[in-house]
Amino acid sequence: MNILVTGGCGFIGTNFIQSLITKDFNILNIDKLTYAAGNDNLEELLDNENYTFLKGDISDSDLIKKVLNDFNPNYILNFAAESHVDNSIKNSKEFIQTNILGTFNLLEQSRNYYQSLNEKNKSNFKFHQISTDEVYGDMDEEHFHENSQYRPSSPYSASKASADHLVRAWQRTYKLPTIITNCSNNFGPYQYPEKLIPVVIINALKEKHIPVYGDGKQIRDWIYVSDHCDALLKCINKAKEGETYNIGSSNQLTNLDLINIICELLDKLKPRKNLKKYKDLIKFINDRPGHDRKYGINSNKAMKELGWAPKKTFIEAIELTIRWYIDNQSWWKKF
Repeated sequence: MNILVTGGCGFIGTNFIQSLITKDFNILNIDKLTYAAGNDNLEELLDNENYTFLKGDISDSDLIKKVLNDFNPNYILNFAAESHVDNSIKNSKEFIQTNILGTFNLLEQSRNYYQSLNEKNKSNFKFHQISTDEVYGDMDEEHFHENSQYRPSSPYSASKASADHLVRAWQRTYKLPTIITNCSNNFGPYQYPEKLIPVVIINALKEKHIPVYGDGKQIRDWIYVSDHCDALLKCINKAKEGETYNIGSSNQLTNLDLINIICELLDKLKPRKNLKKYKDLIKFINDRPGHDRKYGINSNKAMKELGWAPKKTFIEAIELTIRWYIDNQSWWKKF
């Protein structure tokens, strides 16, 4: 099977390709290598005959057309996206360009490619859009489910919601076989040091203030990235055309509780030289504009139809993540 991955040098894409490379797949990774992506994340795979990297932009029509015709993918996973909410609030243009127009171009070129296939190859083709629970906005129900209303709050989540709508439209109008997965907040190795968990770990290790937006009582649902990747692998063989699957681990925590857990684990794993507690570094700052208060994912459909379930408890996964950032300081210090 030929699998085209876009944005594969980012956080989730990197972890997904590392899990995919052990399977019997040919992988082509297209990434334009923005600030949050690093080709060195997958440097050890460059000599692997089943892996190819191509620097490129999903908004480039000619490039995507050529790649599809030359590589002949059976499966496309679109990870490519600008993803940091704070950056989208400061400057939304790149989010519109990549997340909406880039996805549009990828869909259009995929539609043209799909229509050129014979019936057998058509039956083996899917376009998989990697999305987020943030498209649902502030939660007014117990958990988000696949039929929850889209109510995005930030330019980032609005751009991802727009992309999801395009994917559904191309499936309905042009019969392009698509699926969408909406995942909760990911964490784990290779996450760029602007997201909450790496910010907390790295600031603590550098003896800097640990910032907490507002009162810190915003609730998020966390999933270890390898568990998310396991679900994506299940989708390749088991996901049904035209369906949406929510993927989460039912780890709902307030931001402040999360930060305190990380600080307590760091106290054990790498005590401060002055023997003070890491939580003493916590500093409350002004809240983010339009900050959603609560997210939560119902993953029953993914568990039932895909036969998937998370393997790591939150404490196991967060300790593994902390150890990775302690042991890989050369990786994050370059940023």
